[in-house]
Amino acid sequence: MTQKIIIDTDPGQDDAVAILLALASPELDVLGITAVAGNVPLALTEKNARKICELAGRPDIPVYAGAARPLMRELVTAEYVHGKTGLDGPDLPEPTMPLQQGHAVDFIIDTLRSNDEVTLCALGPLTNIAMAFVKAPDIVERVREIVAMGGGLFEGGNTTPVAEFNIYVDPHAAQTVFKCGRPITLMPLDVTHQCLTTAKRVAAFRALGTRTGEATASLLDFFERFDEQKYGTDGGPLHDPNVIAWLLQPELYEGREINLEVETGSELTMGMTVADWWGVTDRPANVNYVREVDADGFYALLVERLAKLP
Repeated sequence: MTQKIIIDTDPGQDDAVAILLALASPELDVLGITAVAGNVPLALTEKNARKICELAGRPDIPVYAGAARPLMRELVTAEYVHGKTGLDGPDLPEPTMPLQQGHAVDFIIDTLRSNDEVTLCALGPLTNIAMAFVKAPDIVERVREIVAMGGGLFEGGNTTPVAEFNIYVDPHAAQTVFKCGRPITLMPLDVTHQCLTTAKRVAAFRALGTRTGEATASLLDFFERFDEQKYGTDGGPLHDPNVIAWLLQPELYEGREINLEVETGSELTMGMTVADWWGVTDRPANVNYVREVDADGFYALLVERLAKLP
């Protein structure tokens, strides 16, 4: 049985690897990709999503453009990490597949209304998903689950001392989604910082001898440079592919059901994910918060699947 998914994303090199992993996995039926502003502005994220589909040999995947800014705040981007295009590293050609007509939020609404058991895979700020839930509350109960990359507790933040980028960009959207009442699995920095792009791991992609393998290695070579300098590690954390890997091999991960709230009132701690790991409040659990990963198993899955792409 295949699992129907929508990928909501702001590519970003790590988003690109997540998309490649999904498109290489027959267990997943990618109904569409919705782009949101985040790592770079919307005009680039929707183009980058199409570039990755074409790299994977999947120009049939519909790509929609969504929100160009957060719900209530000015857009913050991360070219200092991802480069001016968002996909700096390889020289990927301009996409020839069309951007779909219509708005990503409407695509999410229409798709959930016409399909059962759809999982939302959130790789960027949660603006599109929150807008869809607010515009069409009837779709919320039709969501099978939401798997998102964002937040952090034990690792702190990567954009402010307490806030991770995806949540910081649109904390109001994140709080809306986390309170939706549907099953949510969260891949925070506590997990993704265990998945370092070491030289040996990057070399395994290049050794595939394919255009996808070479492009992936080039993406990661560029992407890791910022975090290597920041953290002093061999390689940088690979964030978003954990969302897709969890759907494919959840046994690679460990976590627990906890309550999680998002700070939206304080500029000092804006976007902080207040994760009640130790159960010190009586607030009900709303998130499966993942804390541990078999990093070697994660990279083995990535290499094995990406080897199937051209």
